Amino acid sequence: MSEARGVLVAHGAMAAGMIDAVRKISGAPEDALFAVSNEGRSPDQLQDAILEVLGDGPAVVFTDLGAGSCTLAARLSCAHRSAVAVVTGVNLPMLLDFVFHRGDPVALIAARMTDKGRAGVRLLHEPCDDDGRPLSR
Repeated sequence: MSEARGVLVAHGAMAAGMIDAVRKISGAPEDALFAVSNEGRSPDQLQDAILEVLGDGPAVVFTDLGAGSCTLAARLSCAHRSAVAVVTGVNLPMLLDFVFHRGDPVALIAARMTDKGRAGVRLLHEPCDDDGRPLSR
């Protein structure tokens, strides 16, 4: 089985910036992750850009916002692809885990990505009132 390709579809320069960070941290190869920006693209052009980098093998398409134009284009582009998953709410822990587990089946990768994405979001310091009680409660 070939390794899954990651395609990150996001607003502005977010995709390129996140992929640059993943490569610097992990040393991931160039063919592991591909960036697609929606900037200056119509919905049809965005779908075409996704299809251009998606390839024929297994893939995971990551998007920034669950209800945004990037996710809509990704879902439409991947609708008839059985070995492709679309995962929304991308974050750096998710992408880092992806590059080290690209050889796994896409269904397993997709489940892992949602788990890693959730685990990567934590409240580390909560604002408190003058008596030290958390303000959110």
